[in-house]
Amino acid sequence: MSGFVEKPEPIQVPGLVHLHTGKVRELYRNETGDLVMVASDRISAYDWVLPTEIPDKGRVLTQLSLWWFDQLADLLPHHVLSTEPPAGAPADWAGRTLVCKSLNMVPVECVARGYLTGSGLAEYTESRTVCGLALPEGLVDGSELPAPIFTPATKAAVGEHDENVSYEEVARQVGAETAAQLRQATLAAYSRARNIARERGIILADTKFEFGFDGESLVIADEVLTPDSSRFWPAEQWEPGHAQPSYDKQFVRDWLTSAESGWDRRSEQPPPALPQHVVDATRAKYVEAYERLTGTVWS
Repeated sequence: MSGFVEKPEPIQVPGLVHLHTGKVRELYRNETGDLVMVASDRISAYDWVLPTEIPDKGRVLTQLSLWWFDQLADLLPHHVLSTEPPAGAPADWAGRTLVCKSLNMVPVECVARGYLTGSGLAEYTESRTVCGLALPEGLVDGSELPAPIFTPATKAAVGEHDENVSYEEVARQVGAETAAQLRQATLAAYSRARNIARERGIILADTKFEFGFDGESLVIADEVLTPDSSRFWPAEQWEPGHAQPSYDKQFVRDWLTSAESGWDRRSEQPPPALPQHVVDATRAKYVEAYERLTGTVWS
């Protein structure tokens, strides 16, 4: 069992129809048929959306996504039409709202990996493969791969694990031509972002993208290259052989699995509220990632 500890009631705004509550975002449709995505300050871990929010997290995710969309604009069109909150929206929607083109979404999580960790490491340990792709012997947690790889996953409902699948399975599900487009776009965007991050002293270990079609055009959607969808590591601390320090919710994961939290992740009990020191440290990591990547001070 998992999901929301306390599922929020969506805010109702005149002229908007609420469509979906995700782990982080609320999704609406406006009167012209465009989508309105609002990034909350919610945070999830171990398939639970926690009862404690991280201040500014939704704004950081939104502003960092916009910055990355600009960095990738010559490679891929994106779905953002406007950043103006709709009339009648709460004041705190400013900076966390994207009005987006409605796309025919592809039901695949498009993951690119340049380093071995996470679920990729678990599969490699068992079979020396990741999503069916053979990798060389001798790799460890944090190893750089010989070349970036496309390791797709099927999208899961809130509270469920995305499931890694082979490229052949993606081709079977969405067609060979679309699968080839997804792989090419994912690796091109990852390579561009990895190089930009590296110049700023950050390793982009892996990331996931979502794509949809606008007619015949493949368009990048949702969020891109944030600490929620990517593993960012400080390059100066990179040391293969163990888990790496990261710009994400590692403070949250570490506390939840510590004796201090008193929570057993194997039980069906929801996790407890986060203490203030974990909230503050996690917020600081998100802000630091934004500032190091964009070169601008968070405000």
